[in-house]
Amino acid sequence: MNKTVLFLAIAGSCLMACNSADHQNTAAADTDSVGIKAINDTSFARHISVLASDDFQGRKPFTVGETRSINYLKEEFSKLGLKPGNGDTYFQKVPMVEIKSVPESKMIFKGANGSVTATYLENFVAATRRVQPVVNLANSPLVFAGYGIVAPEYNWNDYAGLDVKGKTVVVMVNDPGFADSTLFKGKSMTYYGRWTYKFEEAARQGAAGILIIHDTAPAAYPWSVVRSGWSKSKLQSEEKDNNMSRAIVEGWISSDMAKQLFQLSGQPASLLADAGKKGFKAVDLKLSTSLAINNKIKKSVSNNVIAVIPGTKRPDECVIYSAHWDHLGVGEVVKGDSIYNGAVDNATGVAALLELAAAFQQSAVKPERSIVFISFTGEEQGLIGSEYYAGNPVFPVQKTVADINMDMMGLAGKTKDIVVYGYGQSELEDYAEASAKKQGRIIVKDPVPSSGLYYRSDHFNFAKVGVPSLFTGSGVDNVTHGREWGLKQVAEYTKSRYHAPQDNFDAIADRSGIVEDVRLLFDMGYRLSKETTFPKWKKGSEFMAAREKSLK
Repeated sequence: MNKTVLFLAIAGSCLMACNSADHQNTAAADTDSVGIKAINDTSFARHISVLASDDFQGRKPFTVGETRSINYLKEEFSKLGLKPGNGDTYFQKVPMVEIKSVPESKMIFKGANGSVTATYLENFVAATRRVQPVVNLANSPLVFAGYGIVAPEYNWNDYAGLDVKGKTVVVMVNDPGFADSTLFKGKSMTYYGRWTYKFEEAARQGAAGILIIHDTAPAAYPWSVVRSGWSKSKLQSEEKDNNMSRAIVEGWISSDMAKQLFQLSGQPASLLADAGKKGFKAVDLKLSTSLAINNKIKKSVSNNVIAVIPGTKRPDECVIYSAHWDHLGVGEVVKGDSIYNGAVDNATGVAALLELAAAFQQSAVKPERSIVFISFTGEEQGLIGSEYYAGNPVFPVQKTVADINMDMMGLAGKTKDIVVYGYGQSELEDYAEASAKKQGRIIVKDPVPSSGLYYRSDHFNFAKVGVPSLFTGSGVDNVTHGREWGLKQVAEYTKSRYHAPQDNFDAIADRSGIVEDVRLLFDMGYRLSKETTFPKWKKGSEFMAAREKSLK
């Protein structure tokens, strides 16, 4: 997950208001203690140690790491007695393209008053989605287009009256609500704030290039994360047009580089602040740039892994648990190691998936609805596997009760709290509240809603097609050492191990928090599996309309 923001988001907490008493009372009768006890640290440790071992080579799609990862999942699901989830196979093929983009080492910006040179990885990164051996951005004029957003519902259009064909747009990360709480959804980032959206919109506008200005606070991750992610080959869905509709160049520049460009262009220091005000008009920077990118291209298929426990009474309806199996593979050497093992991100989630499968299989009373377990490919590359599944669902969307997604678990041991991201979206939060109460715990809101975590993991693609989706994060208020201690564990992981070769199994000293969280998620799903009703989106959710449409 491109989700350093996860660690910032779990750094605080605020208590939820009590939810429906009906939810809590009903849930009390739906506990299956046999299933819950099947979730244990011993098997968790075994799964994580295997998935995060050097033998799995960082679990990158199209590598031996993929082969070993998906076969491990297939074998474990089979041992547990789960049926293949896609007809007679556990696999769903996902057509993908791998592009290793190597841009020129220097990107020069020229104007009437001189030039500024950016150095690859130091203060710019760039790649292309176009499936071509070489792409060229030639003497492209630069335009500063504010946040690069077109949002009619917020009466906002940074491209109003602007023709960017052949030009390169320079835009800010996040959305206007980050700086002004009266705009958009205030501090709760919308999808318009995501960097993926900005690339998509630039392409719709016909831009030849797009550069996002990195800023740690609104991006919620440092430049080192951008550098790490963009220095490797990137995967994308295989499109019929070979992505020729996308901009020639997509990339980022550092905030320091942006300041140099604005200074060279003669723009005021207030330009970024001005862009956050209604009525802002795009600015011609009177600069131009060129860049050639050489690409090494590979087309192939990756795989989602799907297993199912058929329901005893309503097998056509299903509850989905999801967790991505992929990580970053082998990359830059950091402290003598180049294998990005991804123990926390996301061997923990995959191990949780297997623990949940065992729990439902061992339940004293079997689920009435089918329970589906999906491990997605390509999450680290842009939620590719879940996007493909949402467009090609094995189980009909209108019969899918919910998706409960697991991604990066147990950073602060056993805690008194558990975070719900995107709080206010669906009734699944009420189910989480009821299950947490049984453990003597509380759910807390995302304390950094500006990070937009609800849009950053695989559940998002389910939400887009209308399926109520829940994404929880680890709490920080450790039951023994307290909140400050928990925050230190999060900070240490963020600084030293996240998206680095140091995210290893041996650094996960305490798995008790993961066990507790997964037991909570089991309790939720077990209850959902026995009900005849469907959880709903809450009023104001942008996903409600998609659900209503799918149920017609």
